Amino acid sequence: MRSPVFTRLRPARIRMPAAGLISLIGALLAAAPAHATEPAAIQVPTLTVQASRDAASLSLDGTLEPQRQAVLAAQAAGSVRELTVRAGDRVRAGQVIARIDARSAEAGVAQSEAGVVQADANLRNARTQLERTRELRAQGYISQAALDAAENQFRAAEAGLAQARAGRRQATLGQDFTSIAAPFDGVVLATHIDAGDLAAPGRPVLTLYAPGALRATVQVPASQAAPARAARQVEIELPDGRRIAPVRRTELPGADPVAQTVEWRLDLAPGDAADLRPGRTVRVHFTGAALAPTGARSVPTVPAAALLRRGELTAVYVVRENGFVLRQVRAGASHGGSTEVLAGLKTGERIAADAVRAGLAGARP
Repeated sequence: MRSPVFTRLRPARIRMPAAGLISLIGALLAAAPAHATEPAAIQVPTLTVQASRDAASLSLDGTLEPQRQAVLAAQAAGSVRELTVRAGDRVRAGQVIARIDARSAEAGVAQSEAGVVQADANLRNARTQLERTRELRAQGYISQAALDAAENQFRAAEAGLAQARAGRRQATLGQDFTSIAAPFDGVVLATHIDAGDLAAPGRPVLTLYAPGALRATVQVPASQAAPARAARQVEIELPDGRRIAPVRRTELPGADPVAQTVEWRLDLAPGDAADLRPGRTVRVHFTGAALAPTGARSVPTVPAAALLRRGELTAVYVVRENGFVLRQVRAGASHGGSTEVLAGLKTGERIAADAVRAGLAGARP
């Protein structure tokens, strides 16, 4: 039996004149959605970068230090029996923080007590001998020289007793040195010895500081000492980004002979230092026209709105022929509504005054 024959049907070709095809394409383009068209131009105001000598500044790294700090050292020799505190503990004034083996000091006190008893006995004996000698001299049985010798022996006995008593006080004081107490309310910054170690006079035991009273210490180059002294404003930039003014400035009279720097101590207000700890790094800014002498290169400044900050990126939009180009810069200190640009931008260049609008599609100067 023969299989049926299937006939393949081909689609019919539609022939359209060229003029009709062009008309169809035009109709399709006219029906396209409106959002496919080119975005409308957005006018963004621009500005010319200017430089201000009044905004010139000197920025240096500093360190937070306690205004009141003490290194407690041992004043007696012996093994450390107990260390009652650790780093970070708070202590009260008079609180015992370490104890040293007092057996040697106790033996010294006992020896001094025996010396006082012996000196007192010698004094009583010398007094009795002096009284007898005076009676014999009055009766003419001894010479004046014997009386003078008895008086000198009595005076020597008195001096011996005074010396013995002073030795007893010294021994008692040495016994008191076996207990180390806090001189003021504070926080233990570090311990330098552990229980069982051998203490010796002058060996540090721990470092104690008074919290809430901190200062920023900065080393100013000797060549910038005079301009820094004449700066209009001094600010301390804290680790959290806050900027505060010191309540007191102290410039040490001497300079480091090796580093050629002058130490400045800037005291912080108690409220500003409540949450800060010693050892943190801060940034100290000396601001003023005195830091920009005649002939020196001035620092470009831009408004804060012209800077684009995204994470660690700081940039500006620089004007080009048909738009803006994003350029990364390094920002410096801020003064009111202006910010210094330390690198990446030159005086006279045109930039977008609004960095947010300049980043939109269709932004034009």
